Amino acid sequence: MLDETMKTQLKGYLERVVRPIEIAARVDGSENAREMMALLNDIVPLSDRITLTEHRAADNERAPSFSLTSPGVDIHLTFAGLPMGHEFTSLVLALLQVGGYPPKVEQALIDQIKALDGDYTFETYFSQSCQNCPDVVQALNLMAVLNPRVKHVAVDGALFQSEVETRQVMSVPTVYLNGAVFGQGRMDAEQIVAKLDTGANDRAAERIKTMEAFDVLVVGGGPAGAAAAIYAARKGIRTGVAAERFGGQVLDTMGIENFISVPYTEGPKLAAALEQHVKSYDVEVMNLQRAVKLIPGDVVEVQLANGASLRSKTVILSTGARWRQMGVPGEEAYRNKGVAYCPHCDGPLFKGKRVAVIGGGNSGVEAAIDLAGIVAHVTLIEFDVKLRADDVLQRKLRSLPNVTVITSAKTTEVTGDGQKVTGLVYEDRAGGEVHRIALEGIFVQIGLLPNTEWLKGTLDLSPRGEILVDDRGQTSVPGVFAAGDCTTVPYKQIVIAMGEGSKAGLAAFDHLIRTSAPAATAEAKVA
Repeated sequence: MLDETMKTQLKGYLERVVRPIEIAARVDGSENAREMMALLNDIVPLSDRITLTEHRAADNERAPSFSLTSPGVDIHLTFAGLPMGHEFTSLVLALLQVGGYPPKVEQALIDQIKALDGDYTFETYFSQSCQNCPDVVQALNLMAVLNPRVKHVAVDGALFQSEVETRQVMSVPTVYLNGAVFGQGRMDAEQIVAKLDTGANDRAAERIKTMEAFDVLVVGGGPAGAAAAIYAARKGIRTGVAAERFGGQVLDTMGIENFISVPYTEGPKLAAALEQHVKSYDVEVMNLQRAVKLIPGDVVEVQLANGASLRSKTVILSTGARWRQMGVPGEEAYRNKGVAYCPHCDGPLFKGKRVAVIGGGNSGVEAAIDLAGIVAHVTLIEFDVKLRADDVLQRKLRSLPNVTVITSAKTTEVTGDGQKVTGLVYEDRAGGEVHRIALEGIFVQIGLLPNTEWLKGTLDLSPRGEILVDDRGQTSVPGVFAAGDCTTVPYKQIVIAMGEGSKAGLAAFDHLIRTSAPAATAEAKVA
C-alpha cells in the first residue's frame, strides 16, 4: 500500500512518538477491508510502539474501520474507510498526537478544547479528493485526543454510500454532532470550538475593545492581506490582521501550478505557510472576525460583527471574493443538497450519477473534465454562444464520450423533490425554447463576486462591486488602501494579489510618514 519512500518518511515521523499506540481494526471480508489492513500492516513495523488487533465487525459497527488509542488514555478517534489521498496527512497527525507528540497549536486553544463541558460525538463525511476535508478531520481528531468527552469518526463517503444516501450527504466535509448536522465546508479547530463555546465570541469582542489603535490594520487574510501585513510589519510599525478565515479563497483551491518558483502546491498548504509567515512577525492576528462597517477619519474605525471595533491610522482592505451564484429559484434551497461549488471536494459523492456544470470558462471546463471520470454523465451549460476556456481544455472536453456541451443557454431554475436536486431548467437564448434536464448534481463555476457589500456608500466601487484603486492601491478614502480580488486590478491570480498586497503595505507606510511629518515652520519657509 505504501511505497518505500513513504515508509521511510513515516518511520522518521513516528520516532517522535513517546507513548504506545493501539490500533483496533474492524473488518468485513471486503476488498476495501483488505486494502485497509494492507495499509495498517505497512504502518505497524515502522515503530515498536504500535500494536494492531483485528476482529470481525459486529452488525452495529462500521467496516472497514479502525480506532487509535493509547493505554491508560481515554481517546475516541476512528477512521471509517481508507484515509489516503488528502487524508493520509490526517492519519499521520492522528498517530503522532495519539502517541503523545504535542500538537502545533496555540496553548490558549488547547486549554479551550480541554475545558469544553459536554459530551460530543462527531462524525465527519469526507472524500479523498477533498482539499478542505483534512482541516475538519484533523481539528476534530485533535479535539478527541485532548478531551475524552469528544468522540470523532472520520467516514469516507465513497466507501459508505448507504450512509451517504440515507443522510443525503451531498457535500463534503459534512459534520454531524450527536446525530444532527453540525456544519458543512471547511472549519478549523478554532472555528469548531467557537461554535461549541458560546462565550468565546463575547470574550474575543471584549479583548478587541481594549486594543490600542494600529498603524496599519489589514482586513482580510488571503494572499493580498498576508503580503500587506508582512510588508507593514517589516517596517516596525504596529500591524494587525482581522480575517473571517485566514487563507481566504486559497483554502478552496485544489492544485496551484502557476505560483512562480513553486511548480506545484495546494491551497491549504499555501494558506498555512502564509499564516506561519505572518505570525513570524509581530502582527496581531484576529481570526474569525467579520468586518461590517468602515468609518473614515483621521483614525479609521472598522466595526466588527461581534460588536467590537478596531481603530487604525491606515487600513488595507483585502477581503477577496467568493464564488458567484446563479441567482435562480431553487439554488439556495438546494445548496449542499445537490448544488455545489467545488468539484474536487464533492465530485466523488456523485459517482455514477448525472450532473451539470454551469460555466464555460477554464474553471467550468476543468470541472467538467474532472467530473467526467467519476460520474455517469456531465452536461456543461454556457450562457455565451461559445465556450471561453483555453483551446487545449476545450479539445480535451470534447473528446470525452460522457459529456454534452450546450451553449447559448440561460439556466432559469433548479428543481428538486424538497430534499435533493432532481434537475434544472434552461432557456435556449437563440430560439426561446425551455428545456428540462433530469440530474442529481449541479456544479456552479461562473466566476467570482467581490466581498465588498459592507463598503457600499463609504468608498467608490465599480459597477461590479470592486473597490476602485489607483496605482498605489489608494481608495477614494484617504488612508484606506485595498488589494487583491476585491479591487479593480485585473487578473485575479494569487501571485498578483500578493504583489498588490505588498504594494498596499508599502503605500500605507508611505502615507504614515507623510501625514505624521511635522509641519514646516515659518522660519524654515523664509530660509
